[in-house]
Amino acid sequence: MLIWINGPNGIGKTQVAFELRHRVPGSLVVDPEHLGFGIRRTLPEPLRTDFRELPLWREGTLTLLREVLEHTEAPVIVPMTVLDPSTLEEILDPLRADGHRVVHMALLAPERVLRRRIRGRGESARGFAAQQARTSLAVLRSPRFEHHLDTGDLTIGTVAERVAERAGVPTIPDPAGPLRRRMRRLGVHLRHIRFD
Repeated sequence: MLIWINGPNGIGKTQVAFELRHRVPGSLVVDPEHLGFGIRRTLPEPLRTDFRELPLWREGTLTLLREVLEHTEAPVIVPMTVLDPSTLEEILDPLRADGHRVVHMALLAPERVLRRRIRGRGESARGFAAQQARTSLAVLRSPRFEHHLDTGDLTIGTVAERVAERAGVPTIPDPAGPLRRRMRRLGVHLRHIRFD
């Protein structure tokens, strides 16, 4: 099974993905953004555009996910913003045709909540995520990006539970206390800071 967690930059996709990994035994997180940044770093400067627009990234992501899905029985969780329905279909439809169960969730929130989360990540109002906030939310509210989950009033743990419920995946309780959960989430945040 593949669980693709979509949503605007800054909505909390990666935090939810790692919360799910923690609560769904055996599951793993595969982040195609790493592939995209690797491709972008190797390209000459004039070709360094949004890697999601590159056929190389789309083909590479499909190949990567096929390989992982062929070698695991556990759910594979993918936190990745994709705003073009055709790009998403180009990756997910072949996986469905291969016989894999694919669940897509678009995490949404009121714009003010999204902007607050972006600031909470230490990003400025002029950064990429903030500049894309309104457009991303509008695009992802389209029926082509169903299923939608409004995360505005929800904790990371609750969002993870709702995603798991939608995917039909059982979760285990999180035995960690508030401080340990906060430290775990801080670790996820620090490991995923992007400098390019």
